[in-house]
Amino acid sequence: MCLSERAVNVGSMADRSGDGGETTAAESSATTDDAAGGADPLPDDLDDAGVDEEVKRRLREAYLNDEENALIVTRVRSVGDRVAVEMRPPHGDATHTERFDAPRDGSLRESEAFLEFLEAAGVSPLDVDELVGARVPATYDPETGWEVDAAYRAESDGAGRLAAAQNWLWTYRAWLLAGLLVGGELVFVAVLILLYA
Repeated sequence: MCLSERAVNVGSMADRSGDGGETTAAESSATTDDAAGGADPLPDDLDDAGVDEEVKRRLREAYLNDEENALIVTRVRSVGDRVAVEMRPPHGDATHTERFDAPRDGSLRESEAFLEFLEAAGVSPLDVDELVGARVPATYDPETGWEVDAAYRAESDGAGRLAAAQNWLWTYRAWLLAGLLVGGELVFVAVLILLYA
């Protein structure tokens, strides 16, 4: 018996299983993978299988959850002597607006907070159009609404409180005016009662 015949005989003996049948290396590997993973065998018509609706649902939920803490800049406009940066969540219609002092008198000193906001977003002041579409990290509180992360607000504690107060006053200016009018009338009535009672 020559050397090549001996190698063929040894190879065929190695391929024989305990029940006398022969298995190829690919079949042996597939059997091992199925046994280890406990997975169902793959269907023959993979082209018609598509994507399971459960997989789609889970991916969608995970994607929406991961995108919760971001706002997308949709518009930058001038409001009086301020710059208003309007943002919305990736998957919602609610809007959040950040206001910054606009440059005046040909100087950027008054709008340092806006410049720091641009820098945090990676946008040059000479190419502000790039700011639209930028994602800004933010957190949502059911009581106070959206709040941009401190790194993007770029404010010190004192300046941050002042800017937050200004933002709050601007947001609720109509209610404050109504409260002042009603409160003023009540005080006027109370003074009249005290004088003529």
